[in-house]
Amino acid sequence: MIPCKIFYDTLINNGIDFFTGVPDSLLKDFCAYVTDNTLIKDNIIAANEGNAIALAAGHHLATGKFGLVYMQNSGLGNAVNPLTSLADKEVYSIPMLLLIGWRAEPGVKDEPQHIKMGKIMLGMLDNLTIPYKILSAEEDDFEIAIKEAKEYLIKNLSPYAIIIKKGAFEEYKLKKIKDIACSLTREDAIKTMISLLDKSDIVVSTTGMASRELFEAREMNKQGHEKDFLSVGSMGHCSSIALGIALEKPEKKVYCFDGDGALIMHAGALSVIGQVKPANFMHIVFNNHAHDSVGGQPTAADNINIAMLAKANGYKDGFSAVTKEDIVKYIKKMRKIKGPALLEIKVNKGARKELGRPTRTPIQNKNDFMGFLKDKD
Repeated sequence: MIPCKIFYDTLINNGIDFFTGVPDSLLKDFCAYVTDNTLIKDNIIAANEGNAIALAAGHHLATGKFGLVYMQNSGLGNAVNPLTSLADKEVYSIPMLLLIGWRAEPGVKDEPQHIKMGKIMLGMLDNLTIPYKILSAEEDDFEIAIKEAKEYLIKNLSPYAIIIKKGAFEEYKLKKIKDIACSLTREDAIKTMISLLDKSDIVVSTTGMASRELFEAREMNKQGHEKDFLSVGSMGHCSSIALGIALEKPEKKVYCFDGDGALIMHAGALSVIGQVKPANFMHIVFNNHAHDSVGGQPTAADNINIAMLAKANGYKDGFSAVTKEDIVKYIKKMRKIKGPALLEIKVNKGARKELGRPTRTPIQNKNDFMGFLKDKD
C-alpha cells in the first residue's frame, strides 16, 4: 500500500504544495493526512470539482506552481467544463495534477451510481487529452509517477492525472475533527421527520448516508418505499429533482432531504427554487459540517447561516433545529405556510457501522415512485 505521509512528502518535494478538491472514499486516507498537515489556505475543500479546477488555475496564475486537485471519478462531470474551457492547452494552457479515485473500476464490485463512470473514465481522459498513470496497492513506483507527472506539467503546461485504485492508500485517521456536539444523529432526525409526514407526502433524498438511513427507517417501520426517491448519485442535485416534482404535483408536499455538502455543491439551485416559489416545497438540510460518506472531511457549512441563506434566495421562511422538539415545532409551522421553506437540522457526524444499503435497485425505486405518483393522480 501507498503510505500517505511518503506520498504527501513526495508531492511537497516536487513543489506541489497546494491542494483542493472534493473528498472521495478511495482517497479519504490521503485527504485526511493533507487536512491534518496542511494550512487551511493550502488545502481548500471546494464546493464542487469544477470549483477546485478553477482554484488550482488561480494558484498557478499567481505563483507559477502546480496545484493538486483531488476528486472521485464521478466528479469529472463537474470538472469537464473548466478542464476544457480554462485549463486546456488550446485555451489558457494551465497545468495541474489531478488525483482521481477510480470508483467502479471494471471487475470491481461497486454501487450502481458509479458503474457508468467507472467504465468510461479512462476514455473521458483520453478524449480530454489528459494523460494518466494508474496506481494500486501493489504499486511501489508512486514516487517515480509523481516525478514523471511534474516533468509532464513543466513541459506541456496542461493537466495530468494520477488514478488511484481501491485500497491503494494505507489507512490514516483524520485528527482535525470539528465536533459540533449535537444531541441528534442524522438517523434519529430522519426517523423524527418521517413520523411527521402525511400519507400523501413524498421525499426526495440526497446521495450518501441520508438515503440509506431513510430506506432503513422505512424498513424498521414496516413501510413501503414508493413515496421516496433516493438520489443515490448526482450529488448536489437532489433539490432540483424535488423542485421538478413539486411543480408538477402541487397538491402534494414534497420534502427534499438534503445534506450540507450537497447543498453547497450546487447552491445556485436555491435561487431557482426561491424564484419559482413552489408552495409545496419543504427543504430539510441535515447539517453535520462534513462530507460524512467519504471520510468525514469538513465542509464550509459551519461558516454559513443556512436558514438565512434560504431566505436571502427567496424562500418564504427558514428555521434551524437542534432537538427533536425543535423539529416537531418547525415542521408544524412549515406545513401551515406556503413554501418554499427550509429547515436546517444540526446533527452529529457518523452513522451506524451496520447501516445497510437499499435492497431495491435504482430502476425499481424509480418505477415504484412513479407508480405511486400516477396512482394518486
